[in-house]
Amino acid sequence: MTVWALGINHASAPLELRERFAVGLDQLGPALGSLRERLRIGVPRASAGGFGAEAAIVSTCNRTEIYGVGDSQAAQPALDWLAAQGGIAVPQLASHTYQLHSAHAARHAFRVASGLDSMVLGEPQILGQMKSAVRVAEESGALGQTLNQLFQRSFAVAKAVRTQTDIGAHSVSMAAAAVRLAAQLFEDLRQCRVLFVGAGEMIELAATHFAGRHPQQMVIANRSAERADALAQRMQAQWMPLADLPSRLHEFDVVVSCTASTLPLIGLGAVERALKARRHRPMLMVDLAVPRDIEPEVRGLADVYLYTVDDLATLVQTARDQRQAAVAQAEAIIDEGVSGFLNWVALRSPAQDGSVAVGDAALSTVGVIQQLQAQAEGWRQAELARARKRLARGDDVDAVLQALARGLTQKALHPALQALNSPDAAQRDSHTQAVAKLFLRDASMPPGPGPAGDDSGL
Repeated sequence: MTVWALGINHASAPLELRERFAVGLDQLGPALGSLRERLRIGVPRASAGGFGAEAAIVSTCNRTEIYGVGDSQAAQPALDWLAAQGGIAVPQLASHTYQLHSAHAARHAFRVASGLDSMVLGEPQILGQMKSAVRVAEESGALGQTLNQLFQRSFAVAKAVRTQTDIGAHSVSMAAAAVRLAAQLFEDLRQCRVLFVGAGEMIELAATHFAGRHPQQMVIANRSAERADALAQRMQAQWMPLADLPSRLHEFDVVVSCTASTLPLIGLGAVERALKARRHRPMLMVDLAVPRDIEPEVRGLADVYLYTVDDLATLVQTARDQRQAAVAQAEAIIDEGVSGFLNWVALRSPAQDGSVAVGDAALSTVGVIQQLQAQAEGWRQAELARARKRLARGDDVDAVLQALARGLTQKALHPALQALNSPDAAQRDSHTQAVAKLFLRDASMPPGPGPAGDDSGL
């Protein structure tokens, strides 16, 4: 039994397909209930290992993903459920989805949380969106011990990537890209009127970027007057009811929209009337929502420049070369996190023939070998990441190599030295014999006291 992930994202499917599967935050709870019921029916409980208690849905502008626990067949009922939600045939959806298991699923979750699998490399919003999704799953009783470990470790890895690398130093957000587009279309943004539709995190980020260019007017339209007014006060903007949008659309040169609406809020007819009132002066419209807030037919109007999240993809990938060193460091941190998670899973797995007791768990010989190799690989990757970061800063090469060797040596010897310092004499003698046999080149020599000045405690 292992973790698995099933998903559709910006790399596997176009926007017009992705938006059919978007799940708003307020819809996650009911969706999880429906999904878990489908999984209970579709997978025999014996093969699913009681999977029904473990499920999570992560839905953002660029992806909809389902995470679960079970055998290699457990993801099929989830695919059936997802296809039904989008109203398309399973084979059609399958060609645009990815299914990942075990280490691959864990690595994917860690990369998503760290911003390495995003349209905007290193973008920070995804971590908050994942945390919100996990919170809903936990409140719905759908988050079991295994998925909880997966996500908590993914959050820890994301924090390490954010603090130990420069992955986000050169990132260009969707909001910043929208400002760049506006600056290219209009000579002076200080003469522009900007309308923001929605009052969520993405709109707040976009409003912050535009505010730095001091437009002539900024207005926030939202269904909730309280939320719109609060954001307007922070941005020194105005707010208006969403119901006024059709009659006032013509006032604005730039429209940025990102709501959780399942249907378009700005239709072709409304934009045509606005253009007529503007005497066909151009409008920039940026639709950051999935599903889309602006009808796609608007793109065909001569005086409108409409951009969706997919259209902005090429604009937000600038400075990628500058981030490659940071990506390598981040991947090393992620590899170490994956190894730790797999070790945790292995410790909880039922014992196989030839198993040995380790603490409260039982591990097969093969399992121990795999964990040792994974642990050593994790150490190697972590020390390499630190070394690369120091070299990138211009530190002395010899000092970096010394630190690399010292770090690996300390990690390798620490468990043995700790065991040899056991306060229990019988355990200490047993550990001494084992360490001598496993670590010393001449295993025939009886272990004795350490050399003078040795701080190992022997």
